[in-house]
Amino acid sequence: MTISSISPLTTSGLQGISQGVKTTAANKSDSLGDTFNQVLNSLNESQTNADSLVTQLASGKDVDVADVMIATTENDVNFRVAMAIRDKLVDAYREVMRMNI
Repeated sequence: MTISSISPLTTSGLQGISQGVKTTAANKSDSLGDTFNQVLNSLNESQTNADSLVTQLASGKDVDVADVMIATTENDVNFRVAMAIRDKLVDAYREVMRMNI
């Protein structure tokens, strides 16, 4: 029985992450408001897509039920994440407002 040696650790996965961080740092010109607006627009698109699929299914058009369920579930998850982010932003704002100068 032969035992092969353990391959050395590589950091190839970390290089991709560090490049993403550098790209994000380079694109710092986007404000928090712009980023939040982009997220809200994406959420609105997701909700519109899910509503459209539900309407098509209810009207008897040929729509896969699995696609409708996936779209509504994705929309639900996206909405919950957006609400969690909003709650964290409100908490952070309140914390800043409570600070003494």
